[in-house]
Amino acid sequence: MAADTPPPVLSPKLEELLQSLSDRAFAERLRKVYTAAGQAIARLSDLDLVKYETAGVDGSPDLSLWEEMAPVIRDTVVDVNALLNVIREQFQAAGAGGAPGLAAPLAATVEARRAKDASELLQGWMQQLAQGITQLGETMRNPSVVSDRWTLLAEIQRLRARFREHIGNLVFESASAFGPMTRQQVVPGHEAEVKAAVMVRAIVADLSRIVAARLNKVREAEPEDVQWNAQQLQTELDAFGRTAAYRHLRAQDKRHIIEMRGNVGRLAIQDNPRKQEVLSLVEELDTFVRSLSNVNQRQVLIAHDREVWAGCGVRLERALGLLGSEPAAAARALAEAAASAQSLYGRDPRLDTFLRKVRKVQLAQLSGAELRSTILELQSLLSGLDVM
Repeated sequence: MAADTPPPVLSPKLEELLQSLSDRAFAERLRKVYTAAGQAIARLSDLDLVKYETAGVDGSPDLSLWEEMAPVIRDTVVDVNALLNVIREQFQAAGAGGAPGLAAPLAATVEARRAKDASELLQGWMQQLAQGITQLGETMRNPSVVSDRWTLLAEIQRLRARFREHIGNLVFESASAFGPMTRQQVVPGHEAEVKAAVMVRAIVADLSRIVAARLNKVREAEPEDVQWNAQQLQTELDAFGRTAAYRHLRAQDKRHIIEMRGNVGRLAIQDNPRKQEVLSLVEELDTFVRSLSNVNQRQVLIAHDREVWAGCGVRLERALGLLGSEPAAAARALAEAAASAQSLYGRDPRLDTFLRKVRKVQLAQLSGAELRSTILELQSLLSGLDVM
């Protein structure tokens, strides 16, 4: 991100919070921290690791990437330290004569107690971020990390993601000291992160379905069809590598994909590849792709799924209640629920099958028995999800 990037605009909920505080000096100090936090998250997110990747996974020492990534590592430290400096300036320096700081006396009001809690939370997360900087330095001094391209990429990706998470927690928890709110309402970049995770889950689910189908075809293939199946799988993996979801995979997962893509390509150019060799490779790929469904365990998706699940449930209950009196309104409520549930695609195979099917149906035009059965089917599928 360019150095002259304008400061991010705070969310309406954060603006509402800051405007509600009677202590205007405290509100302005908090505003400076939240603005710096938003800028740090944006800068830590603005890194495309794809250009640093290679088409191979040779494990031989490679210090060339260290030279390429040194500016990225430097900027990561600078961006986090910039936020830490703002927090120290606004909330740690106990200044004399009423200067900002925790030592300044606060009136014994509810708002003052909440402000004290928020200040302590900010300092707690500041310590976590400072420890992260120390950990980054230790990691980058590890020869086994800096000499391996993929390990270095994975560590940089992991550490930057952890910094973003901690900064998001800093904003969310300190703001929540003043009243209930959600991460989506206050954490900078949260909505974009959720969208990226939803996209990865959906495309990985489709890839898993494609690989499973290819596995069945290889099992049934005659000797003369084995090479064709290997070539088709190569094409399918190439298509996945061009998706936006691929760019958001963890570096180590990309490493496995690239390695298996290379093995598939090697077999695809053989005139008569051995069926068992191709079958073993596709089985390995199938197992690996299924493991990518662990994206469902990411905290950002767990919270998202609970919210979507609850919203869909409310809409479906309304649809059932309107069936007898206003079937057209019931159909619209069903269509809204199904549209919202599309962001759960990849969560459960049975739900995925339903969601693919209804993409081709004008749900808002359903009526009678078909409308009722569709509502009940989606309701049953959602009730079977473990989201709590």
